[in-house]
Amino acid sequence: MLQINPAYTGNRVVDNITTVYRKQWINIPGSPSTATLSWDKRQAGTNVGYGLQIYNDKISIENTTGLQGFYSYRLPFENSFLSFGLSGGLLYYNAALSQVKTTDEGDPLLQEDVERVLPTAGFGFLYGSDKWYMGFSIPALFKTKVYGSGTNASHSVGANNHYFLTGGCVFEISENFELKPSILMKSVTGAPIQFDFNINGWINKVIGLGISYRTGDAVIGMIELQVSPEFQLGYAYDYTISNLNTFTKWGTHELMLRYEFGGPKSKRILSPRYY
Repeated sequence: MLQINPAYTGNRVVDNITTVYRKQWINIPGSPSTATLSWDKRQAGTNVGYGLQIYNDKISIENTTGLQGFYSYRLPFENSFLSFGLSGGLLYYNAALSQVKTTDEGDPLLQEDVERVLPTAGFGFLYGSDKWYMGFSIPALFKTKVYGSGTNASHSVGANNHYFLTGGCVFEISENFELKPSILMKSVTGAPIQFDFNINGWINKVIGLGISYRTGDAVIGMIELQVSPEFQLGYAYDYTISNLNTFTKWGTHELMLRYEFGGPKSKRILSPRYY
């Protein structure tokens, strides 16, 4: 959630360190890979959350490395809360244009690599409780790519705003089993609106198994393990159902590691736990 909505900052209350690595379409040369390392917390009894994130995103000749900070403020109600969040930072963008192979050699726009330091900012809100949530966010307000000439992109070339709508809830089916359906809607100029329909089941609050369908793209299997009260491990595999399936036989893999500290060690599941 922190990846797409800064209002999630501090939602798990305790110090939370999470790392995620995602490699798409493994056997396609230049396919996207993303790595993030984030920390966030909200001191118990306060309404302010804060955090930091380092990330690297690479696709083909483009490489983006960034550092951003997060801030959230929570308005508590009797049985729910409303959280507002902001993010901001800097990223280093590099496009190795000189490595591009073309049919006509000598294109002047492809002779020199592009390197720029650019600002980044985002915002969002999250409304929910321990058992349900809904949110809206725009995690990237600025364009984060540049032309070969080095000037800022000013039209459809570059990163247009991505809009995210999220929602989910938790049903306690029995003492030892909880069911969590959720949905994610993504919208960006130049592409169809995309939905992720997800459902996860938690067994004894230790093992989480799930499946997801991403419209026009993939079917995803997920597993999470609460290895200890502080340590959580997650893995997801995307099976591509688009035309790219012809070229990527090994799909997409994503690994998540999370460590939480500063909470009561006797409490296996820290609240809120499921999102």
